[in-house]
Amino acid sequence: MKRSEIWRRLFFAAWALMVSHPVAARPLVDCPLRDSPFSSSTPLIDILLSPAATAAVHRDVPGMPLNASSAFTSTTPPSFASILDLRETAAFFGQHAVDFAAIDRDLARVPITRTDRIARCARYDTAAPALAVSVGRPRVLLFEKINGFRDGPSVDAAHAAFVAMAQRNRWAMASTDRGSAFTPAILRRFDVVIWNNVSGDVLTLRQRAAFRSYIEHGGGFVGIHGSAGDPVYFWDWYIDTLIGARFAGHPMTPQFQKASVRLEDSGHPVVRGLPATWEMNEEWYSFKTNPRNSGSHILATLDEATYKPGRFAGQNLAMGDHPIVWTRCVGPEQKHAGRAFYSAIGHRPEHYTDPVYVHMLEQAIVWAADRDGKGCR
Repeated sequence: MKRSEIWRRLFFAAWALMVSHPVAARPLVDCPLRDSPFSSSTPLIDILLSPAATAAVHRDVPGMPLNASSAFTSTTPPSFASILDLRETAAFFGQHAVDFAAIDRDLARVPITRTDRIARCARYDTAAPALAVSVGRPRVLLFEKINGFRDGPSVDAAHAAFVAMAQRNRWAMASTDRGSAFTPAILRRFDVVIWNNVSGDVLTLRQRAAFRSYIEHGGGFVGIHGSAGDPVYFWDWYIDTLIGARFAGHPMTPQFQKASVRLEDSGHPVVRGLPATWEMNEEWYSFKTNPRNSGSHILATLDEATYKPGRFAGQNLAMGDHPIVWTRCVGPEQKHAGRAFYSAIGHRPEHYTDPVYVHMLEQAIVWAADRDGKGCR
């Protein structure tokens, strides 16, 4: 047999193998926590995806509700199981006498298999989308990938409001639900990225690095409501540096209450022209730490005397000083820092047609997108 014929057969054999095993040909290897040992801090969804890990938890805590067929613990994103670990799950169900040290010892003995690694990576994506961006400024990327809790009405109402803003102001806007849009080449095309009620861990390690670099070199960020509303986060930089506070909970009895929002810095461009005080009926977030203490610039606070914070999973939600809207400068050097805006308001769909709130969001996008080289002040 001629050498050319041998090489031809080897080529087609290799091609056939790649076609019949597409996952093996291009494995996703940089998803967060891919190789992390099982523990009580493992995302609940990854416990549920492993029969061995689930069995270990059931042996230690027979009453732990780990039925993967329920809406609360579905293994198909979006799912609450993506934004919980075992400690938060126990708190949600009022199980406060759990021996987590014993659970950690038993889970540490559970091997991480190739099947586990594939399952852990399945909720991330790598194929970069084709984004058509019209002519206009600022250039806005509307990001809507959700692996955790997805409240469809609020996400859809916010999407419609942002699209209407872009059309009204002749901004250039593109929207995507793909984390794979977070590459240096794609991000540099935009002045600001909006996270529309994004919940759950949604970016691979490379995507995280691209987004962080984008922000720290002057990119803009606008985060709305659920984008900082997960009980557990698995990316510290996002929640502690970009947002600046961790979610504690919201009232449950009743969930929605009328309360007063008060401006703190009426001269800031984001809230200029807004009333000094206004009322909204909302699902009011509380935070484990005060964003003021992490260097945030507070724009508006919540008057706790006008509603009942109550408790959430056993935790007192009263903060006293209760920031609800703020900005941050994010970057190693102030002159190159990215501009970050976060509003905890936005669960109820009708807020996205409220003139006061829409006006604030519109001005927030313009402020965050300002890359005039003067830095974030």
